[in-house]
Amino acid sequence: MEQFDVLIIGSGMGGLVCGAILSMEGYKVCIVEKNKQLGGCLQTYVRDRVIFDSGVHYLGGLDKGQNLYQIFKYLGLMDKLKLQKMDEDVFDKIVIDNDEKEYVYAQGYDNFIAKLVADFPDEKDTIRQYCDKIKEVCSRFPLYNLRSGGDYDEKAGVLEIDTKGYIDSITTNEKLRAVLAGNNALYAGEGNKTPFYVHALILNSYIESSYKCVDGGSQISKILAKQIRENGGVIHRNAEVKKIVEENGIVIYVQLANETRIYARDFISNMHPVKTLEITQSDHIRMAFRKRLGGLENSISSFTLNIVLKKNSFKYFKYNYYVHNEGCVWTVGHYTQENWPLGYALFLSASSRSQEYADGMTILTYMRYNEVKQWEHTFNTVSDREDRGTAYDEFKKRKAEILIDSVEKKFPGLRDHIRSYYTATPLSFRDYIGTDDGSLYGVVKDYRDPLKTFISPRTKLPNLYFTGQNLNLHGILGAAMSGLVTCSAFLKNDSLIEKIRNA
Repeated sequence: MEQFDVLIIGSGMGGLVCGAILSMEGYKVCIVEKNKQLGGCLQTYVRDRVIFDSGVHYLGGLDKGQNLYQIFKYLGLMDKLKLQKMDEDVFDKIVIDNDEKEYVYAQGYDNFIAKLVADFPDEKDTIRQYCDKIKEVCSRFPLYNLRSGGDYDEKAGVLEIDTKGYIDSITTNEKLRAVLAGNNALYAGEGNKTPFYVHALILNSYIESSYKCVDGGSQISKILAKQIRENGGVIHRNAEVKKIVEENGIVIYVQLANETRIYARDFISNMHPVKTLEITQSDHIRMAFRKRLGGLENSISSFTLNIVLKKNSFKYFKYNYYVHNEGCVWTVGHYTQENWPLGYALFLSASSRSQEYADGMTILTYMRYNEVKQWEHTFNTVSDREDRGTAYDEFKKRKAEILIDSVEKKFPGLRDHIRSYYTATPLSFRDYIGTDDGSLYGVVKDYRDPLKTFISPRTKLPNLYFTGQNLNLHGILGAAMSGLVTCSAFLKNDSLIEKIRNA
């Protein structure tokens, strides 16, 4: 019987980072992944020979010395990734319906401020104050700055700031308020709920630097998987864990859907903590803890439209669009069937084939899980393509056409550039990413009770750990950071952070 030092459930970013780090530290690692493709939100899909990302549309903090750069350098990624720096003068364009102007977010704080001040000359002091606040909040998070140590007291003063409340408090200019919150789809922002630290940590990384992965983000998972194997690790795909089995207060093995048992000394779950506890039968994990985690709200899901563009038809640009109906920047998820969509994000795929023309476009807008609940008994586990019946296909086509109509208001004639399109719903995210409700970003953070949504990597079982986007922050940076948190807890020291900072 083969026994591993560490078994990791799930190959999302958090799981892969844990696997790479621990294999580098000399541990014999095994990763089990329920899907055919590794990577969680790093997965890509090829449609008509065009690569589409499922989640990694752009990355922040990748200039030399910045936080994600240092993590990627330590993991051996930086010299292997195919990256494209986005337009330094505009990485995101914020568009508000009924306003011809396109408001821009630029890379680098001086540039970011200058571009916004050009559009809001009377708000120069406000914009500077806003940027200073972002930097101050970010400075309170040691791990984000690759510092070891730090405690709750360091963050305490900034955890209970409301993003919308703060922005509203510094300006009465409604247009500037909307622009400053303009790309809040990055964290499924909700007015009077989303903490400012979430807004600050995410936006800061993109202001520092913004990049796209050329030919998709799955290269990250492929490189990490290769390194794990080279370090003696084993990765099993199409291997769904059905049980985490505990005896005498410690986990002994996991059991797969095909009844195979895999034994290890320690276990790390990259699954949603609630899903992890559902398959862990143990009296050592109190019902109160299970209920607390089970009662946490998950973020909304999305409807995604992946468009294959006609060859040499649509000019490529190195920035993204976030478009909102007027007055809806904080309420895009509160749509009705009649007014959907209230906003959307638009990303062009960075391709090695051409820098002049785009070959793929992704349009993402919110969709609640209850819209697809009638098909929830169907699962996509084998095929890359969904087959849930004609009613589901008709639902997706109807939604896609409504979304294209909405996008055509900003991009007249878009339909003339479409060769074909493909869609993903909350069920797609549920099946490929592994959350019950297709949640985009896991557990919803709430400034009114910040501690409620901080989940420790340790559990009551001493050899079972959590990792992934639900611990601290979502996204590639957030999930990578969660991997560092888990590994530091596992290794029982902070030397890892020092190694990364000095990589």
